[in-house]
Amino acid sequence: MTTQTVLPVEPDTLQSISVSNGEPAWLTESRVNALRLAAELDLPKLEKTKIDRWDLSNFGTIRTERPALTQQLPEGIASFVDLKEDSNLIVQHNSTAVYTTLSAELAAKGVIFTDLETAVREHEDLVKSYLHTLVKPEENRLTALHAALWNGGVFLYVPKNVEVDIPLQSIFLIDDATASFAPHVLIVAEANSRVTYVDNYISGQYDGKVVHNGAAEVFVKAGAKVQFASVHNLNEQTTDLINRRSVVDNDASIEWIVGEMNAGDAVSETLSVLQGNGSLSDAKVIAVGSGSQKLNYTTKAVHFGKSSDSQMITRAVMREQATAIINGITKIEKGATKANGEQTEKVLMLSPKARGDANPILLIDEDDVKAGHAASVGQVNQEQIYYLMSRGISREQAERLIIYGFLAPVVSDIPLEQLQQQLQGLVERKLGQ
Repeated sequence: MTTQTVLPVEPDTLQSISVSNGEPAWLTESRVNALRLAAELDLPKLEKTKIDRWDLSNFGTIRTERPALTQQLPEGIASFVDLKEDSNLIVQHNSTAVYTTLSAELAAKGVIFTDLETAVREHEDLVKSYLHTLVKPEENRLTALHAALWNGGVFLYVPKNVEVDIPLQSIFLIDDATASFAPHVLIVAEANSRVTYVDNYISGQYDGKVVHNGAAEVFVKAGAKVQFASVHNLNEQTTDLINRRSVVDNDASIEWIVGEMNAGDAVSETLSVLQGNGSLSDAKVIAVGSGSQKLNYTTKAVHFGKSSDSQMITRAVMREQATAIINGITKIEKGATKANGEQTEKVLMLSPKARGDANPILLIDEDDVKAGHAASVGQVNQEQIYYLMSRGISREQAERLIIYGFLAPVVSDIPLEQLQQQLQGLVERKLGQ
């Protein structure tokens, strides 16, 4: 049986909501056009995943007014942040910004870090130039719905030659199943700038299904360096759909560090377009699946620039009846001479009913390049367990050490100690330890 995605609002209603929220005319038009597109487009075609059978009907109720900032952290958020005088933090509760702070030093340097709805009003020309140019509404029904219905989100702008040493953090919390949940993250790092951005998606417990339909667009200009870390920890009632994309110019770099710790079904794509010569992408993804989760994760790099380089590492641990499709795609276009693309996908299964499918894909249209891949799917190595047990370690502890060693290449690279500890705790919880 196929479940159809039902449009959650009529175009006239969406237009009225946009106008009443004070959005500029171009954004109102963009939303309405995207909604009309959604009615015509199909769902995305995913490798070995029948997403048309998923329940994608609950996109929540769109907020019809913009509440004022409370500057109060919601209950349960304090453990995720370490507030200091120079903290840079945005917290959104059910897609409403409730707390935002940017250090005076960074503000004086021209750094912009605010919720996206504020940025549309206060930095309209900047936002208009970039919004929906990487995750385009015409791609499929879900990207069109996102362009129509996005709310909340973050806008981060780093001026030319500005280096930000302290990570900027955002937290997206949902604990109301009736609320629309579709944040959009937009980052622009100008030439020779440097920044680390960390976000965290968390949910409380609620009755009813929720669809998170999010997107992140990252623009890395010549010589700039962006580190983007993201942990998704949404409950079993939440279906998580996310597109993360970047375009990287000459001698610039993007580093993705992603922890997929959801309890519900999830689809994600993490894509780097290496547009410039000497551009670099380094993507590290870990995922832990449990229960009857259905997961589909794609990491992709497309090379246009000469001497561009992409590295991709994905580690997934599946237990109980969880299933995962792990796709790694390296595409080297004609003219991208001296490009180098390397990828590794590994899936570790902890129970006989767990399933993992690692799919390394190389698409090469140029001769003078280097490309390689490695993929493996298997159970915990019993010889390693016996070796550790022979040194006086219990079987349970031996299995735990092997799993942590398996995930370590990503966990150890999380750029915020507090987030690294949180991710370690999430791994332990999902593994039932």
